[in-house]
Amino acid sequence: MQDLIERSVFREDHEQFREAARRFFDKEVVPYHGQWERDGIVPKEVWRKAGHEGLLNPMLPEPYGGGGDFGHAAVLLEEIARTGASGLGFPLHSDIVAPYINAYGNKAQKDQWLPKMASGELIGAIAMTEPGAGSDLKSVRTSARREGDHYVINGAKTFITNGINCEIVIVVCKTAPEMGAKGVSLIVVEDGTPGFSKGRKLEKIGLMAQDTSELFFDDVKVPVGNLLGEENMGFKYLMHELAQERLVVAVRAAASIEAFLQKTIDYTRDRKAFGQPVFDFQNTRFKLAEAKSQATMLRVFVDDCIALHMQRKLTPDRAAMVKLNATTLQNKLLDEFLQLHGGYGYMTEYQVGRAWTDARIGRIYGGSDEIMKEIIARTL
Repeated sequence: MQDLIERSVFREDHEQFREAARRFFDKEVVPYHGQWERDGIVPKEVWRKAGHEGLLNPMLPEPYGGGGDFGHAAVLLEEIARTGASGLGFPLHSDIVAPYINAYGNKAQKDQWLPKMASGELIGAIAMTEPGAGSDLKSVRTSARREGDHYVINGAKTFITNGINCEIVIVVCKTAPEMGAKGVSLIVVEDGTPGFSKGRKLEKIGLMAQDTSELFFDDVKVPVGNLLGEENMGFKYLMHELAQERLVVAVRAAASIEAFLQKTIDYTRDRKAFGQPVFDFQNTRFKLAEAKSQATMLRVFVDDCIALHMQRKLTPDRAAMVKLNATTLQNKLLDEFLQLHGGYGYMTEYQVGRAWTDARIGRIYGGSDEIMKEIIARTL
């Protein structure tokens, strides 16, 4: 299926990047993703290969990345969604973790970590969520106390994407617990630091190939030089960057809808029931027509948000709206697509069932539906 609308948000260099990404995914990801789902993790070698092809940190300036902009990141997200490669933690690494370091790190920190993140030598994660705290970043209990020229970190994190593979993690912690949200800081911890350990790989209902784990910090001693930005400014930094994180989720959701709309059209044209193609039943055509209409409406909104963000004009409330709309519609339409596949939709042979399960997290991570509604409600 061609694009739902004539898209103007991407330039020629974006589309050239898309072709490179598509070649990589078709060769290095699609044939192996099923095995990664069984293994519960993507091999680190795939990250190194992606780095070699220039697919990591695409929007960061050279030598920290590919020298592109958010349009390049969006193209990569769309290609991940097209292939259903839900195990790849590239977006978190490239579009969330690396930008924090680029935005708030000093030159020495950026020179130390970002080139290796661009090459895939260092896999990044960010440790926000804690057991019992969920999305409430103000209630973070992980602490970092200053001792001379070091911080000593204690605490536990959970639901950490890239948790098993990560070689560098930004830890959200309290450096001044008595100050609440105003006492939050961001501190980088490298794998192998004494006291830093990775817990079990968490068993999820979806995103089976994506390594998600607990992280533990037991008197982890890191240099003061690992602090990102200023002490006690972490909450402000987090709030400033969350709009991009939410747009990342929305871009992926919209592309997933489009990919599986086409797969469902193709399936219903080929599959016969009661002596005729499933597509020929009016119910099928009406369901697909409705899905195309809704997907087109979402595509216009998502592309508008991409364009705004490339100009650094995307507001937090608009980012919340696009995430809320995209993930809600993704869950609704993938359920419709699965239904149109009948019993085969429930089989792993057809990707739609896995995509349906994978999509459910979209309404939770990056801020739950309820938090998105609260952000939007404040503008009423």
